[in-house]
Amino acid sequence: MSRFGSSTAFYTYLLLSVAGLGGLLYGIDVGIISGALLYLGKTVDLTVSQTSILVAAVLGGSMLSSLIAGVLADWCGRKKMMVVSGLLFVLSVVLIVLSQGFWSLLAGRILQGLSGGVIAVVVPLHLAESLPASTRGRGSAIFQFMLTVGIVAAAGIGVYYSRGAEQAIAAANGNATLIRAAQDHAWRGMFLSVIYPGSLFLLGTFFVSESPRWLHRMGRKENALAVLQQIVSPEEAARELREMDSVEPKSSSSSQSAAGSLLQRKHIVPFVLACVILGCNQGTGINSILGYLSIILKQGGMSALEATRGDLVVKILNCVMTVVAVALVDRKGRKFLLMLGTGGIVLSLLFGGTLFRISEAKKVEVADQMRTMVQGNRLTVSPEFVRRDSGDTTLTVLYGYGDGDRIATLSSAEKEPLILAPEPTAPTAALQIHRAFVAPLPSRQTAWLIALSLALFIAGYSVGPGVVVWLALSELMPTRIRSAGMGIALLINQGVSTLIAGVFLPVVSSHGYSAMFFFWAGCSLVYFLTATFFLPETKGRTLEEIEAMFANAKKA
Repeated sequence: MSRFGSSTAFYTYLLLSVAGLGGLLYGIDVGIISGALLYLGKTVDLTVSQTSILVAAVLGGSMLSSLIAGVLADWCGRKKMMVVSGLLFVLSVVLIVLSQGFWSLLAGRILQGLSGGVIAVVVPLHLAESLPASTRGRGSAIFQFMLTVGIVAAAGIGVYYSRGAEQAIAAANGNATLIRAAQDHAWRGMFLSVIYPGSLFLLGTFFVSESPRWLHRMGRKENALAVLQQIVSPEEAARELREMDSVEPKSSSSSQSAAGSLLQRKHIVPFVLACVILGCNQGTGINSILGYLSIILKQGGMSALEATRGDLVVKILNCVMTVVAVALVDRKGRKFLLMLGTGGIVLSLLFGGTLFRISEAKKVEVADQMRTMVQGNRLTVSPEFVRRDSGDTTLTVLYGYGDGDRIATLSSAEKEPLILAPEPTAPTAALQIHRAFVAPLPSRQTAWLIALSLALFIAGYSVGPGVVVWLALSELMPTRIRSAGMGIALLINQGVSTLIAGVFLPVVSSHGYSAMFFFWAGCSLVYFLTATFFLPETKGRTLEEIEAMFANAKKA
């Protein structure tokens, strides 16, 4: 980029920095809940469904804002929507940190999701419409790279506050008030710490210029040329402007809506292809795995501290492999990386699902036995009840007092008993034991193999879908339908993600972790076949050339 002169290089770095901060916030949105879940339910009364909703709320908020963001980005511009996303993020952090119950937490998480949805639509859109073809792959991949940095940052924050909380809990010597205060401080501190990058992103959005292709569509060609000249040489800027004129000579007219353009035959193929890719991208289970990674590792046989550290290591790997993908995306191409990544995802999920299945096949149902142990609407279970001759075991109980199911676990290695008692808000609600089973904890070797399968999953996702999906989405969509089409595709993306995150805890409570792993493997197989047989290569082509390619293919 330096060959275009110091002024163009400075603006390009500014644009990439602000876009990178947007990716950072999106990654934080996804990852921050993982560490917080270890303490959130211990200080706020939450059912299994409410916990799942809080995890899925970010994805649901993103789903709601995705379609609206595309329409608003067409109406008022990409830059203004980036400013809005920064404001929403800062407000969400304030609301979550000050919350005292489920509903205020839910509102804050939805605001985070709304911010993430706008970022996911507008930032890749702005980059794709601003950067030249020669660097668009690497430049757009910066968004995904910083997204992984955000996930790593969230995991690091989780480790930091978890270590402090565990030290405070140990020093409390059983004092329930001090223990609760340490747990409460841990999850609130995790959320509060992310307000700083959010504020920096919000500040940066005021200094970037509007997308040149949006300005061209609005008939502001002189402004579009001026923005292009901030990024490329004057000759290249003039050439790109001529291409815009030739591909879409009437794009500034508002007589034809984007919705109508979506129905044109030449737009249907790239639009449907983008929607399939976005839907399958979440079908891999990526957001659920990132959101529940600490829980999955703990269920796989690790301690709480080991799980948070493993969570951090896996997410650092995600970041490192994204760097590799950024270096390869403009050399090896989008199609090759997507095939390589999705193939690795299928194998890793089958491996991890098999490991969980081996352990879950040995579980013993004890619900009837536990119902006979209920006394005075309370249940106390000692660690001796959980111990079996097969070694370390864990008890999982799905229960409820009145409305809403809750889940509790007790390891045979623990010293304190598990106590189920009514909440102060519903002191007369009857205890109902829905399911309860004792299963052997995976061995240390199996625990590390499960961690390895998740590491391979993250590596495959980072190399392929992680970088390519955002780039392919912005490249496949023709200019006339790009913002609306991206909004609809991301609506599908977030809808699938929200559904999977919402059913994760209920499914694993009833059917085990292997069921989710095998389901994700099936979706990933569809992803691999789509990338292999239907996705065209777009490496090195301008957006106008890609659009012409689909139009010529339809004519042929």
